[in-house]
Amino acid sequence: MVAKAKARKGAWTMLRKLGPGLITGAADDDPSGIATYSQAGAQFGNGLLWSVLFTYPLMVGIQVVSARIGRVTGHGLAANIRRHYPAWLVYTLVSLLVVANTINIAADLGAMAAAVKLVAGGAVHVYVVVFAVGSLVLQVFVPFPRYSPILKWLTMALFAYVGTVFLVDVPWAQVAADTVIPAIKLDAGYLVMLVAVFGTTISPYLFFWQASQEVEEQRAARGQKPLIDAPRQAPRQLRRIDLDTYVGMGFSNLVAFFIMLTTAVTLHSHGITDIQSSAQAAEALRPIAGEFAFALFAAGIVGTGLLAVPVLAGSAAYAVAETLEWRIGLGLKLGEARGFYAILSAATLFGLAINFSTIDPIKALIWSAVINGVISVPIMVVMMLMAARADIMGQFVVKRRLKWLGWLATGTMAAAVLTMFATTIPTS
Repeated sequence: MVAKAKARKGAWTMLRKLGPGLITGAADDDPSGIATYSQAGAQFGNGLLWSVLFTYPLMVGIQVVSARIGRVTGHGLAANIRRHYPAWLVYTLVSLLVVANTINIAADLGAMAAAVKLVAGGAVHVYVVVFAVGSLVLQVFVPFPRYSPILKWLTMALFAYVGTVFLVDVPWAQVAADTVIPAIKLDAGYLVMLVAVFGTTISPYLFFWQASQEVEEQRAARGQKPLIDAPRQAPRQLRRIDLDTYVGMGFSNLVAFFIMLTTAVTLHSHGITDIQSSAQAAEALRPIAGEFAFALFAAGIVGTGLLAVPVLAGSAAYAVAETLEWRIGLGLKLGEARGFYAILSAATLFGLAINFSTIDPIKALIWSAVINGVISVPIMVVMMLMAARADIMGQFVVKRRLKWLGWLATGTMAAAVLTMFATTIPTS
């Protein structure tokens, strides 16, 4: 009995240590990401499972860099770029980020609404409004110390995709072999999907969110200061950031793996290879894997969307407010940070409006992915340069292992973007 109590206490203590990294990782598996991973599994079976193992250390490296920049300097990414680089650079990057995030919000809201309709019926547009307004009310009117745990618990929705795998027949030996020894194809369709997986996994809004959340949590904790001003706090805080990010990104990639695997052993094996949305993936599972697997998959879409929409809107608000030197933070009341909350509200409401327009959110998402892929590279380059500057990071400049991981992630994304353009531009 005592041993069980100690185990529960230990698990609770560890969960309390997790925060920005866990939420960031879970938000990466948003409904749009679910659609990408579902398409990868449906189209290529086990052929892209290896990519999750490959991207994990890269994702950890670049997210740890973003978190350290925020925690060491006491400022988010946009604020640091504004302080140390030309104004045109930060304005360009932040503008593209806001456009991409808004489109992504639209796609996620539409996917959540479609998933609810599949399970309960009703009108998609009504559900879109409910999700958008509900998310906005929580962010604007619930104090951050109470709102942050809500986001943390929403990460549990992703276990729906772990559970779904165990409701279908999986040839585990073959899966292990295909994951460890992949059969990589060099045709255009495979490469484009690989780029899509990379772009979904390593996204700019995640950099801005995690860095700003580190700043947010530092300001909310009594006695905590930016590490450059309080180096004695560094050992504990840097260990926490590492643990938080390793667990969060591991959780994210594990879920991505299970989504690919579920659709590979169900949809792909039954000849269903064209999936355009997460809701379509859930619907396609119904006759193959059964009602419970379908309902679990659909529930996961809603849960991850409830987590991702605030992260997308919040990262846009942090980026704009830091660029314009406005007061920022979900820890502030509406009257204390009007500009910050105005951007957050605008991103959410424009995303809502797209679902009522003639614009197809799914097609728009393709453009969002392109923008994210293009802007991720210069943002990552600037991040790595900042992380190595002693005038910005003081004694906490990134060391060899983290530097290598960060630059490898940056190079991988650059290669992915070049491949995307090479495979989508027609040759004469």
